[in-house]
Amino acid sequence: MIRWEHDGCMVGFTTREGGVSEGPYASLNLGRMTGDDPARVDENRRRACAVLGLDADDLAINRQIHSPTVHRAHRGARGEPGDGLWTDEPGLPMLALSADCVPIAVAGNGRLVVLHAGWRGLLEGVVAAGVDAIAGGDAAIVGPAIGPCCYEVGPEVSERFDADLTHDRRLDLWTAAERLLRACGVSRVDRVDLCTRCNPELFFSHRRDGKPRGVQGVIGALA
Repeated sequence: MIRWEHDGCMVGFTTREGGVSEGPYASLNLGRMTGDDPARVDENRRRACAVLGLDADDLAINRQIHSPTVHRAHRGARGEPGDGLWTDEPGLPMLALSADCVPIAVAGNGRLVVLHAGWRGLLEGVVAAGVDAIAGGDAAIVGPAIGPCCYEVGPEVSERFDADLTHDRRLDLWTAAERLLRACGVSRVDRVDLCTRCNPELFFSHRRDGKPRGVQGVIGALA
């Protein structure tokens, strides 16, 4: 797990290592809707939460739909459509899943939000919605996602972003996310800058593997 250090928060970006799933889901697949054995997924979630000292039974997870929708997290809540969860309750774990899209965590005002941001979500305002949900962010981290080395898009996508974010038809989602966070007033923006497609030993990638395959994610809670 890749840990993020910020006062009052417990945040970690999972890799595909350390789980019990097999085959294309090997080994720490966190997604139940991938076709993996649900019992294995539940054990993987338990292991991931345990690294941060959190209870997987309390884990809140959206049914992600590439939207700007951000919900308040409730203990154990699963399946509400949306792409962000926030809390001001200590010890309530939240999970945003990804397999090339950008996982983001933002902290501020005694609150924490986790986000799933693909190119659609970035354009439609999921970052601003997440920052608004916590009444302004002090610090954020942009997690592992498909990098500008690999994320080839067509002009119908690239033309909707700043022109300098696309080179040789490859879009830089990392920098796009950072710019949106800074535009929302977040002064500290950390980045992992690891490409999910380039690192098959560490990450699942939809662009690399298609389906079936697993998903990783960002787990966050207030201390």
